[in-house]
Amino acid sequence: MQTEQLNDKTRRVHRKLTILLKVGMVLMESAADTNRIVRNMKRIALFLGLEEENLHIDVLYGTLKVNYSDDTHSFSRFVHSDKYNINMKALAAMSQLSWQAIQKDYTVSKFEQVVDKIARGKSDYPAWLVTLGAALGCGGFCVLFGGDWPSFVPAMIAGWVGFFVRGCLLKSNFNVYMVTALTAFLSTMTVWLLTLVLPEGFTDKPYHPFLCCALFLVPGVALINFLDDMLDNYLLVGLARLSNAIVQIASMTFGIVIAVSICGVNNFLTTLSIAPAISYWEAAIVTGISAMGFGMIFNVPRRTLPAVVLLGIMGMFARNFLAFDLGVGVIIGSLVGASLISLVAIRLVQPTRSPNHVLSIPSVIPMVPGILMYRGIFGFIQMGREMEGFLRSFDFLINAGLIVLCLSIGVAIPNIFARRWIASTRRRHLQEMIDERRKRGRFLNLSEFD
Repeated sequence: MQTEQLNDKTRRVHRKLTILLKVGMVLMESAADTNRIVRNMKRIALFLGLEEENLHIDVLYGTLKVNYSDDTHSFSRFVHSDKYNINMKALAAMSQLSWQAIQKDYTVSKFEQVVDKIARGKSDYPAWLVTLGAALGCGGFCVLFGGDWPSFVPAMIAGWVGFFVRGCLLKSNFNVYMVTALTAFLSTMTVWLLTLVLPEGFTDKPYHPFLCCALFLVPGVALINFLDDMLDNYLLVGLARLSNAIVQIASMTFGIVIAVSICGVNNFLTTLSIAPAISYWEAAIVTGISAMGFGMIFNVPRRTLPAVVLLGIMGMFARNFLAFDLGVGVIIGSLVGASLISLVAIRLVQPTRSPNHVLSIPSVIPMVPGILMYRGIFGFIQMGREMEGFLRSFDFLINAGLIVLCLSIGVAIPNIFARRWIASTRRRHLQEMIDERRKRGRFLNLSEFD
C-alpha cells in the first residue's frame, strides 16, 4: 500500500515537472528571453505546488532542464526542441495564464489543457495577410532609409516574393540558413528584374529597393534577446543567440552578394546614403506600416497591434529628430527612441493585457540596423584586400553593434526600473495567493515521500 502511494506521488511530481517543461518550451520556441522563461516557470511552479527553494531550472539554447529535490529526494526532467518561431501572442497568453491559474484556482488538468491550446494556437492573421505585411514593411523601410515613394513599389513586390518563397521552403523543412540565403537571393533578383520591367525614370532611387527588399530576414529579436540575456547574466544562452544571428546575417548577405554579382551591380551597397529624404509625417506613415508588418510577422495579438504601431512611430520620431535634426548621431538617437518606447509601453501593459516586451520589441524592430550589418559583411567580401574598404566595412559593423546595444538597453533598462518599482506590490499579492493555496494543501512536500 505504501509503495502504491509512493508511486502515485512520484507520478504526480513527474507530471507537474512535465507540464512545467511544456510551459518553458512554448516560451522558448516563441522567442522569449531567458529571464522571462525562468520568471514564468517559477510562477507556474508555485501554482503547481512546487516549492521554489526545491526547484532548480537550467536553460540552454533549445534545451530546458528542471529538478525538484531536497537532501534525500530528487526528480529531474529535460526537453529539447529546435523549433524557433517568434510568437508574441503565445508570450502574452502564457504570461496571463501564469496569474489567472493562481487567481482562479485552476485544476492541474484544466491548466494543462490551456497550455496545450496556447501551444497549438494559430496566428491571429491569415498567411496572405502576414505576407502582405512583410511586403509592406520592406516597402516602408525603403522609403524610410532614403528612398522615394515610387521605390516603395519594387521593394514591396520583392519583399512579397521573398517572404512567400521563404514560407514555402520552411514548410518543406529546408535548412533555415539555406532558406535565408535563397530568400535574400530571390528578393534581390526580383528587384533587378523589376528595374528592367518598370518604365525608365519610374523612381529616382532605383538602388534603395536592393537594400530593403529582404530586411524581414534580419534577426532583430534574436539580437535583442542576446543582449537581454547577457545583461541578465545568462551568458551561454546569449552567446548561442548571437551565433545564430551572425550565421543568419551571413546567410542573408551571401544570397545578396550572389544576386548582385549576377546582376552586375557595383558596390553601391556600401556607399548609398540611407538618411531619410521625407518629411516627418511621411516618416510616421512608413514607420507605422513597417511596425504593423512586423507586428503581424511576430503574431502580436490583434488588440495590441495599434499600440505597437503607435510606439514604433514615437520611437522613430525621437530617433530621427535627435540623429538628423540635432546631429547627436543615430546611436544616441536609437537609445532614446527605444527608451521612450519601453517607458510608454509600461503604461500600456494593463490596457492591452500584454507584457512589456510584446509591446516594445516589435516597435523597436524598424530601428534595428539590418542594412549596416549586411553592408559590413558585404564590404568584407567585396573589398577585403583594400584597406579603405576594410575600415569602412568595420565601421559599419561597429556602428550596427552599438545601435543594437543601445536598442537592447533602451528596451531593458526602463523595464528593469519599472519591475523594481512594482515588484514589491506584485510579490506581496503573489505571496498572499500562494499562502492561500498552501492552506488548502495544494503544495507538494518532499517529506511525504519518506
